[in-house]
This record gives sequence, C-alpha cells and structure tokens, in this order.
Amino acid sequence: MNRKIRVVIADDHPMFRSGVAQAIKSAGSFDVVGEAGNAQDAVQLTQRLHPQMVLLDVNMPGCGLQAAAAIVSADPTIHVVMLTVSETEQSVNSALEAGAKGYVLKGASSVELVRVLQGICEGEAYVTPSLAAKLLTQLRQKPVVRERNTLSDLTSREEEILAHAARGLTNKEIARSLTLSEKTVKHYMTNVLHKLQVRNRVEAVIQMRRQLQ
Repeated sequence: MNRKIRVVIADDHPMFRSGVAQAIKSAGSFDVVGEAGNAQDAVQLTQRLHPQMVLLDVNMPGCGLQAAAAIVSADPTIHVVMLTVSETEQSVNSALEAGAKGYVLKGASSVELVRVLQGICEGEAYVTPSLAAKLLTQLRQKPVVRERNTLSDLTSREEEILAHAARGLTNKEIARSLTLSEKTVKHYMTNVLHKLQVRNRVEAVIQMRRQLQ
C-alpha cells in the first residue's frame, strides 16, 4: 500500500482551509498533517512536520510568496503549490521564481485540484491555463532575444513530447498517446528541461512558443 502524501495547508481563511483539506483527503492519497493561517506559521510547520507538499495562499499575512521561497530554499524536494485568487502575471512569475511547482486559482473544482496535485507529486508542473495564456501574451510583447539553447537542440521525439505537453497533457496521457511507458516520457521530458535550461514543463512550453513566434 502506497504511503499518503503529507500536506500542510496555509491560508488565512479557516473555512477555506477546512474545505481544501476535506477535498484532498477524500481522494485517499493525501494526509493533511498541518494547517497555518500566515506565512511564518507555514514555514515553521513545514520545518517541524516535514511534509512532501505545501499549499500556500499568495496574499495571506506575511506573504505566501516569501514563504514559498523560504520553504524551497530549505528543502527543494518539497512540492510548493500556490492556491490563490491572485491572477497577476507578476504573482505567477514570482511564484515560479521562488520554486513553486504549481499555481492554481481558488475557483478550481475539488476534482481538478486533486488531479493537479497528484500530477505535481508525479513530477508535473502546473499553471492555471488562463494564467499561462497571459504569460505567453506578456512574453510576445517583449523584445525577442535569441535563446542560447533552441528547439533545434531537441531530438524529434523530444519535440513531439514537448508538443504534447503544450496541449496540456500529463506524462501519463502523453505515454498513452504515443504508446510509450510513463517512465520513458519522464526521461524525455527531463532531457527537454536540461537542454532548454528551464526548471519545469511550464517554462519549457513558454520557451517553445516564444521561439516559434
């Protein structure tokens, strides 16, 4: 039997925390081991409880983005996910720079949230599609700078994997589509991230689309 993913939830609204906790615990693969109402408590709880995943609100007292940076700096293996109402490009960029693996809006359904969190635990990265689209628009408006590492560095199979990721498919869905094992897809995706010198698949997709403009 697989061990449950230990999770800490930090948000300054107790009812929201309770709802999220109930939603992810009902999936059967998560164990909420702690809850916090501000950034400082979130960092302290994480240091004490050693969870595998921490859900943070961007705008909670003490700043969730600062908490994310502190948590990832102390332990890069922790999956930090921002769960927030903030839809600004600056917040998304700051979260990714801090090391967050996911950025999810609070309007997400329980089913969607669980699916996203499970994907992140398996090595995925996630940004709510509407926000990812905003990031792409923002990048298009910036002067184009020639990338040192380009898509030409990728093999045809790696390009194929990245193209499927750009459609929003998970590694499992890509594996099914291309008749490959999920482990093989993860291997190719790791190569893609290394060659493009990006931290996660979201940044890889953004770079791909920028270079194809």
